[in-house]
Order: sequence, then structure tokens, then C-alpha cells
Amino acid sequence: MELSLFLSMLGFLWVAAITPGPNNMLLTASGANFGFIRSLPLMIGIMLGMQAMLLLVAFGVGGLLLIYPSLHLILKIAGSLYLLWLAWKIGSASYEKLETGEGPAAPMPFWQGGLLQLINPKAWLMALGAVASFSLAGEAYRSSVVAISIGIVSVNIISGVIWLGFGTLIGRILRSRRAWAIFNISMGLLTAACVLLIWH
Repeated sequence: MELSLFLSMLGFLWVAAITPGPNNMLLTASGANFGFIRSLPLMIGIMLGMQAMLLLVAFGVGGLLLIYPSLHLILKIAGSLYLLWLAWKIGSASYEKLETGEGPAAPMPFWQGGLLQLINPKAWLMALGAVASFSLAGEAYRSSVVAISIGIVSVNIISGVIWLGFGTLIGRILRSRRAWAIFNISMGLLTAACVLLIWH
């Protein structure tokens, strides 16, 4: 892949990765509630999920979404329901805790971050757009997919660290129960608002 094409691809991926979406809202909320280090597994899971999705798209499964629009509709509905559930969990989280399941409060595990990508329409569009726009035909196809993979990892690390750091900083600033409640409700509402992006 030529440098100019690679840089154009990085620009596309950067815009997709840094703009608000389900992944970034979860990273911010987790960073605020659990701190940077304890939230790293969630970020790693998101990154691994994105890589798995890229491979699915690059080697044919993503094409099914284009051929069968009903699958895309199912993906949108499942993604919307999951995001609304996460929004409720974030918005109703108790003081300094973000409960993501049964038992003691803990950060969302990395595997949930990875699975989220499979029903995250923004992530699917990022992978589909990258493969459709920046993969090369013929013998260069596999190497271009590797370049796209490297690009996705690069932008996801940087944007993930930014959103996680932002959340961690907010967590250190918030000192009262009321401030935490306002923050968690705000993050819950922003996560729920991501559903609108799915249907736009």
C-alpha cells in the first residue's frame, strides 16, 4: 500500500475512532468509575473485537450484510437494545461503581468489550468502509488488509487512551455523590443517544 493511500486510510479510521460512539462512552465511564489501569482490559477487548470484525469483513462475512439487508436490520436492533441496556447500567450505577453484571462491582471484562463490536453498527461501518475503500485487488489484497489492521490498531490505541484518560480525569475531579450521579446519568444518556447514530 502506498504511503499516500495509507495516510488517507489513517485519516478515515481516526475520524471513525475518535468521534463519540458506544466504545468511547464505555471507556470514559469505566475510566471515571474504575480508573485507567483497571479499565485497560475493556480497551483491549474492544481492540481485539475490532480486529476480529475486520477479518470477518475482509474475508467475506461482512458482504452478507450488503447482500441481505434483513441481517443489517437485525444487527441494528440487537445493537440498539444492548446499548440501551448499557446506558441504563451506566446511568443507574451506584456511587463510584459501574456495575456491569452480577456480583461485586468490577470493570466490564475484556470479552464483553470484544463481543460489543459484533453488534456495534459503528464498528461494522468502520470495518466495511475501510475494506471497501482501502483494500487493493489481486495479489496485494492480503497485504492491504494487514495495513488496514495496523491502521485500526494504531487509531484505536490512541483514541482509546484519550477517552480512557478523559474518564479517569473526570473520576478524580468528581468528589460528591451528586456529581457522580450527574456524571453517570449524563454518560448513560450519551450512550443511549448512540442508538440514534445507528438509525441515522
